[in-house]
Amino acid sequence: MTFRTALLLGSLFVLAGCSSSGNWGWYVIDPTTKNGASNIRFLLNGFGATILLSVIAAFMSMAIGMMVALPGMSSNRWIRLPSRIYIEFVRAIPLLPMLFWVFYGLPVVLKSIGINVSIDAFWGAIITLAISDSAFTAEIYRSGIQSINKGQTEAAKTVGLTYGQTMRYVILPQAIRRILPPLANQFIYIVKMSAFASVIGMQELTRRANELVVTEYRPLEIYTLLILEYLVLVLIISFFVRWLERKMGSDESK
Repeated sequence: MTFRTALLLGSLFVLAGCSSSGNWGWYVIDPTTKNGASNIRFLLNGFGATILLSVIAAFMSMAIGMMVALPGMSSNRWIRLPSRIYIEFVRAIPLLPMLFWVFYGLPVVLKSIGINVSIDAFWGAIITLAISDSAFTAEIYRSGIQSINKGQTEAAKTVGLTYGQTMRYVILPQAIRRILPPLANQFIYIVKMSAFASVIGMQELTRRANELVVTEYRPLEIYTLLILEYLVLVLIISFFVRWLERKMGSDESK
């Protein structure tokens, strides 16, 4: 679905509600009224927190995923084992219980070993999203790296490159082109899952929508705008990713 199509469908839905004789209350997000404009500004101010939260969590996830993926490709089973245990364990835990554990439980665990750390809602959400997504990112790295012909690794060894040099100069530049699309999907996943941060008080898009519903008592209209906000955000990310794919030559359809 293109951006224009999505915008048209959203506009038609809103206009249909406005023209209906049903119990709609679009006045709460009507930009032509003072209260409606104020409500829209309140909701849009959550964009910054959502984007910042998602970007930091994505970078942390990619870093952790790489550290997990590389040992997981070792020929030594005892080096591979911790990587597999981490991936299977993290993938089995739902995001919401993990979020609660990190936010409420991790400071208690750290305090028990003499580390007094206070985790606020922002960093609690980042740590949770990064850990939860890192298991999937690690598998994306592994599949992308292993898809490169083994002959290239052997050729790199014959010219005297070390394992690190082979990965840096030969394997990873090619693998990145293949893993970019699934990594982009994972970033979109993080953006959408950032909505869970609202349950621990993080002032992102969903939290602001929940607070507005409590004061205005118009959940249908407010959550409709929230959905459109996420839709626009994801479409912008998708557009940027496709542009990056074309730049890097990873667009197979070209």
